[in-house]
Amino acid sequence: MKYLAGRIGALLAVVVVIGLLPWLTRTDPARTILHARYADRAPTPETLAAIRAETGLDGGPWQVLGDWLGGLFRGDLGESWVSGQPVGPDVTAALGNSLTLMAVSLAVAVLLALALSAPTLRRGAARRIVRVRAGAGAAVLAALPEFLLAAVLATVLAVHLGWFPALGWGAPDQLVLPALAMGVPAGALLGRLLDDALPGAFAEPWARAAAASGLPGRVIARHALRRTLPGLLPQLGLVAVGLTGGAVAVETLYAIPGLGGTALAAALAQDLPVLQATVLVLLLLGVAAGLASRLAVRALLGPALTDRALPALVAPRLPGRRALAVAALVLGGLLVAVTVAGLLRDPLHVDTAARLAGPSAAHPLGTDHLGRDVLARLGHGAARTALAAVAVGAVTLLLGLLLGAVRAGALTETANALPAVLAGLVVAGIAGPGPWGAAAAVAAVAWAPLAAHTAALHAQEKAAPHLTAAVALGADRAHLLRRHILPGVLPPVARHALLRVPAIALALASLGFLGLGTRAPAPEWGRMLSENMPYAERAPWAVLAPAAALAVLGALAVLTSAAVRGRTPAGPK
Repeated sequence: MKYLAGRIGALLAVVVVIGLLPWLTRTDPARTILHARYADRAPTPETLAAIRAETGLDGGPWQVLGDWLGGLFRGDLGESWVSGQPVGPDVTAALGNSLTLMAVSLAVAVLLALALSAPTLRRGAARRIVRVRAGAGAAVLAALPEFLLAAVLATVLAVHLGWFPALGWGAPDQLVLPALAMGVPAGALLGRLLDDALPGAFAEPWARAAAASGLPGRVIARHALRRTLPGLLPQLGLVAVGLTGGAVAVETLYAIPGLGGTALAAALAQDLPVLQATVLVLLLLGVAAGLASRLAVRALLGPALTDRALPALVAPRLPGRRALAVAALVLGGLLVAVTVAGLLRDPLHVDTAARLAGPSAAHPLGTDHLGRDVLARLGHGAARTALAAVAVGAVTLLLGLLLGAVRAGALTETANALPAVLAGLVVAGIAGPGPWGAAAAVAAVAWAPLAAHTAALHAQEKAAPHLTAAVALGADRAHLLRRHILPGVLPPVARHALLRVPAIALALASLGFLGLGTRAPAPEWGRMLSENMPYAERAPWAVLAPAAALAVLGALAVLTSAAVRGRTPAGPK
């Protein structure tokens, strides 16, 4: 009951922020409405006051919130500030499209996860405990953001090979690329988790007894799969939550009339009633997915599935720590070399005679649609992104330590389940698109894993015998904190925060890709990708260069994290 109350309280706090968007925004909503509906009228104080009175924006924050909540209870989502039409019908139609895309993407993820774990299922049923065959490739694939995979698939499979449509919605073939872009990273993650859990299930006494009694291998594999589901369903719920964030970029790139694309357009146009409705629905979809996963776990758990004496799960088979470290150093060196080479060039110089020029001695990575050097923009974008990611990482470390120390469990779980894109949409609705807003949006959700880690280590240190001995010897709170608790908590959490810097950089790039981050003409990898997508057929290098840089960044995050963690156990003989 306490858990449920905490989650409901945190969710209501998020809903209140959404309801207060018209009051929290730094721009004058009346001017937004005037420019959208009455472009020929001057923004006189009388005109603006009349618009505020007509829309109910002349009251205080609680009146704004009350009017919005009252409309929700009546089924009224308000009227668009831009079109003046009711929001409800458009959001309902967009919801249907988004649910279709998410359902197909989730099916792709489940099928890919089963395919990645198929070798373990076959050999484990034959009483041979094998480790993960997905390996580092699946780990890197799982770390790639949806917007990056969507851009690469559109460039290669749609534009150059012509196998699928690059845009549109309605025909079955128009669903393939968006579903792959959203489902493949999720499926790679689920596949690694499933392959990690299956060997432990096959090592349990029931599986060995069933194999000894001659039970068919497919039956044993089916029961082993069911045995691992309770531990995987919460992750499946988080994957479904992640799809709500990935839908924003994918729907925008493929011109799908769904909730994600509608929310982004509303954020950029400051059409706050539409943004409120779409973000609320996306948030409720994520909450419903998490709740459904918990209910499914309750339904699956039974006496045979609650055995506490379970063997340790077999760790995934990845390359040894030395191989991981070497791969990380090679990728890091390549990234640094490109950055240094780009920093020596001017990223803003425009050569109109060399627009969309291919790679050459003068432009090693070609030029973009304006004739700017791609290598220069990659280098300066790397420096900008790295500095922003380190700054956000420092802020999230501080927030994680503070909120983890006070055990803000419900708030931590709620923030952990919110995609950075949704936070970016809300921040854009308040402060408008920009680099500071993107940094604030990522920091608003990226602290949650660090807070959970801090809370766990804090509880562990408080229960340690050396702390009890220090208290018995008369140590005060300051001494306990300085000499016992902080040395056990701060170094691991700081290392954790450092490992998350590449993931933060990818999150910032995703917001830049959506137009919610760094503004033009400043170089930024995500924005470079979105700016050059219309020219992918004529100049694929302008798209593939930032895509490759982002892919290397994702791979570097995975390899560095795996190399720093504990030793990988040796495989069975």
